[in-house]
Order: sequence, then C-alpha cells, then structure tokens
Amino acid sequence: MHRVAISSTGLFTPPEVITNQELVEAFNQYAALENAKYAAEIAAGTRVALTDSNVEFIEKASGIQRRYVMEKKGVLDPRRMRPLFTPRPDTEISMMAEIGVKAAQAALDAAGKTAADVDGVICAAANMQRPYPAMGVEIQTALGVQGYGFDMNVACSSATFALELAVNAVRTGTARAVLVVNPEITSAHLAWKDRDCHFIFGDVCTAILVERLDLAPAGAFEVLGTKLLSSFSNNIRNNNGFMSRAEDRDPDDRDQLFRQEGRKVFKEVCPMAAEHMETHLASLDLAPKDVRRFWLHQANLAMNQFITRKLLGREATTDDAPVILDEFANTASAGSIIAFHRHNADIQTGEVGVICSFGAGYSIGSVIVRKL
Repeated sequence: MHRVAISSTGLFTPPEVITNQELVEAFNQYAALENAKYAAEIAAGTRVALTDSNVEFIEKASGIQRRYVMEKKGVLDPRRMRPLFTPRPDTEISMMAEIGVKAAQAALDAAGKTAADVDGVICAAANMQRPYPAMGVEIQTALGVQGYGFDMNVACSSATFALELAVNAVRTGTARAVLVVNPEITSAHLAWKDRDCHFIFGDVCTAILVERLDLAPAGAFEVLGTKLLSSFSNNIRNNNGFMSRAEDRDPDDRDQLFRQEGRKVFKEVCPMAAEHMETHLASLDLAPKDVRRFWLHQANLAMNQFITRKLLGREATTDDAPVILDEFANTASAGSIIAFHRHNADIQTGEVGVICSFGAGYSIGSVIVRKL
C-alpha cells in the first residue's frame, strides 16, 4: 500500500458575474410580467401573486452576494430566465469537458506535472451534460492522459466521494495519480423563476490531483483518511432525466429543476455532518480542536456556522472555516474544493485540515489531510 497525497488543485472561474442587485431586478421584472398576465385570476383569488425579491432577503437567507455564470444575458432576461447556450456540434468539445480541461491543466501546472504522470480522470459533478460518452473520457482524451476516465454523481458530495475513489486507486497501486474534476454548470438546472431559490447557484470548475506521496511535490497534503455516508432523502432533488421524455414532461416543468425543502435539510443535515466529521476524526485519534481548518461545502452560511459551532463548542472564525460562497454562491460539489484551493497556503507543516461536503442523497463525504 502507498501513502497518498493531494498534490495540487486547479480552478476555472467563468467569465461573467451576476450580482444580487442584477438578479433581483430581473426577477422583479419577471414577477411584474407574470402578475400582469394573470391579473384577473389574482383578483379572483384563484392565483397567488408573485412576491418581489430583494437583496437583503438573499444575503440574510444565504450569505451569497454574487455568483459566476457561463452566460448571464439569458438568465437576466425576464422573458427567458435561464442561460442561453449555443448547441455545439459533436465535432467540438463539450462545455463541461472544456472547463474541466482548464481546471485540470491548472492543477497539473501547479504541481509541475503533465498528463503523462496521470493514469485516470474522474469527472464528478451534481449534473452531467449528457449520459454518454462520459465527460471523464472526453476530459482524459483532451488532456492526453493514457489511462481511463469516467463520470460519477453524488450531488453536492460528488467531489469528496470521487476523492475516496482516487485515493483508493493510488493507495492500492492501480494508479500513480488520478485527477478529480468537478465541472459544475449549475445555472442550467436552477429555477431562476422561483423566489425561494433563484439566488442559490453559480458556475465553476475545480480539479484535484491525487498521487502517491513519494511522487508528490513539496508542500502537498497527505491524505490521512476518507469517510463516506449516504442516507436516502428527496428533500433536495432534481427529477429531470432520460425518462422525462417518455413521461411527456415539459422541460420547463418546475419538477424538472432544482428543488429543496430548505428547513428540513438544515435541521437534518447539519447534525449529521457535524457527527460525521467528529466520528471520522476520532477514528484517527483526533478531535475537532486538533483541526487547523475546516474546508466545508458552501451552500449556506448559517449551515456552516451551525456545524462548526457544534464541532468546536464556540463560534467559528473565517480562519477556522473559510467562506467563499459570498463570491461564488453554491457551486454544488466544487464549493469545499474552492475553499481548500483558496485557503490552504498558510497551513503549516504537520497541521491537520478537513475537507467536507454534504448534500442531496443525503450524502456526506470527508477527507482528512495533513500538511507535509
């Protein structure tokens, strides 16, 4: 068995930004159009008028201030309210693979490695652009990795679940190094017309290079352990899929987009995540107080505050658990990896950190690392 390290990370940030103010203006224009369209029904009491959104509501509910997106014109068009992507021919690289290659190459460059040093690519994301061929194989081929690639989906825990697979492949010697790539184009499945969630998601792509410790560069993080947990709940869901066509579903059907029971998720997931990390640490003879930094899933600021308070017995600082969702919003599986990418340079040799995600499934994944 080999010791395993996270050698580097890479980040692709989309070219466009939507501020909360822009988002609110577009939503309120949409609401005004809808209320005018159904004015008679609203007056008769057979339909409920749409309520305006506002910046204060968004920031109090989530801590989000803006988000990056692949395309903003379509999202901010009150008559469209979804991204406007141009279909690509089969001869061109897919959008998910394209941003995956950029993030993966950044990770390779950061570690001073090339595709020749990598044996596998795992494309792990909350939504896949198509069922097949796998984006993982497309990314692998575009990079020039001589090995294998595949896709996997465990919603917002996709990155940490993929990390366990990558770590195990390297630990057992079936691969020298594996790239975990997380292209999250969440703007395409968000219900931008729903006031309760229209502000939640943003687009991004992260990549993590996992390799044998003896091959890793100076300053890498040794992986001390990984731990996964899942328990079925559909309180966070997206029911769109290949059978929707056979069910004669309208692509704009609300049930075909992201949905969640937010209060239930908060109440049920937060204690689970805290217990999961505490148990994982205990299995390695560690306690929360021994952790220099928690790089947590970035879905909601209040969730992270609750979880870290439960773990540490006090209010956590942004040094204890960095926040990136104010800038990026919820980026599904990529959130905890962005936090790690942005906030690991000051970790000292021997210090321990925890990467943890939690989301639909329910699914929780944690990776405990130590700076070399």
